[in-house]
Amino acid sequence: MARTGFIQNELDLKLLVLYIMSRTAAPVTFNQLLDVALCDAGVDYFSLTEVVGHLVETGHLEQNGQVYAITEKGRRNSEICESSLPYSVRMHCDENLGKLNGALKRAAQVQTGVEPHPDGTCTVRLFFADDGGPLMELKFLYPSQEKGWALAERFQETPEAFYHDLMTFLSEERKKEKP
Repeated sequence: MARTGFIQNELDLKLLVLYIMSRTAAPVTFNQLLDVALCDAGVDYFSLTEVVGHLVETGHLEQNGQVYAITEKGRRNSEICESSLPYSVRMHCDENLGKLNGALKRAAQVQTGVEPHPDGTCTVRLFFADDGGPLMELKFLYPSQEKGWALAERFQETPEAFYHDLMTFLSEERKKEKP
């Protein structure tokens, strides 16, 4: 059966993967790569799995745990060959990459963690940054791990509001009471 879409063979798919990986804001999981690569009807899960494995073997991509990143070799080859990809495929990829890169950037700027302790308490870590660098890193003891995770999840939703409220509280002028 003939393939549909502009991606017709393994070489086309390799070029597509290198094109995508050269434009990601951070290392990505296979599923994130798949979501972006599905911009063309010629891409399927099994072919992509084979191609990614081959690109890792040949040193075009590197795998670190569950995430993949492009190597300098892969970046050079992508730059040389990217014009071989049809314009419409590149445009669809760029659109999908915009969404993915926004999510990757947000994940790098807003981080949380909960470290449990034997006594049932936990240490909650909240981190918030912007394009200029870290704005806040806060660690504190919390009475229960379950509530610590709930707090971390809430911070993930609205870190800006938390940061604003904290800065407002810390910068308020306070009247000193006379003894």
